[in-house]
Amino acid sequence: MVSLSVNLNKVALLRNARTLDIPSPVHAAELVLQAGADGITIHPRPDQRHIRPSDVLELAALVKGWPQVELNIEGNPLHQLMDHVRAVRPHQCTFVPDEVAAATSDHGWNLASDAQQLRPLIAEAQSLGCRVSLFMDADEQAMVQARQLGADRVELYTEPYAQAHATGQAAQSLQRYQAAARSALRVGLGINAGHDLNRSNLAQFLASVSGVLEVSIGHALIADALQFGLSHTVGLYLAEIRRAQTSLRELR
Repeated sequence: MVSLSVNLNKVALLRNARTLDIPSPVHAAELVLQAGADGITIHPRPDQRHIRPSDVLELAALVKGWPQVELNIEGNPLHQLMDHVRAVRPHQCTFVPDEVAAATSDHGWNLASDAQQLRPLIAEAQSLGCRVSLFMDADEQAMVQARQLGADRVELYTEPYAQAHATGQAAQSLQRYQAAARSALRVGLGINAGHDLNRSNLAQFLASVSGVLEVSIGHALIADALQFGLSHTVGLYLAEIRRAQTSLRELR
């Protein structure tokens, strides 16, 4: 089954709006794990707008009590991410090329220009026992470059798909993701996916793009939780994953 990693950034963002220390990202993590999530994703930024260094330590300690659960720390390895990776040695680190002031991640790596900076950081993270995933646009040629750099996985940036899905143009967009996924699998890369995936578009994506191992979902899931509750919302997303995989089995 495709793993669901819940991004807790928006929980921390709400917490940081006041000085009351609520809602607690650690408590939120406990709830989503109890509800069946397979992992926790956090994206600590240099400005600490949501996840703080103390959150990284506390969540890493929590996950140690869940042997089947993975901690994924994502962010730009050129902007202090490696300090967190060295401190807690997460199961996976996802390198994302976001700028310091960026509102959110909005593009994948340009490996033609970024490769030389990334290569030693990928090797260092792997030496610490971390799986390394590169946040990438759905470009089949770039998958080959990612593997040559030594990455273990790629995370396909899915906002373009989400936008196409919202306007009824999903089929054409999915062709690019299918081609990128085939290329990634051919060269031995694992495939993750994330950004703007939600209950409306998740199942179609997973039923159409072969080989996805993990989806990381934060904004939409936390927004849905305001209506349905956090634990129940995790169940709704897991149901969408199961629905996609049922569709794949029926096609076979």
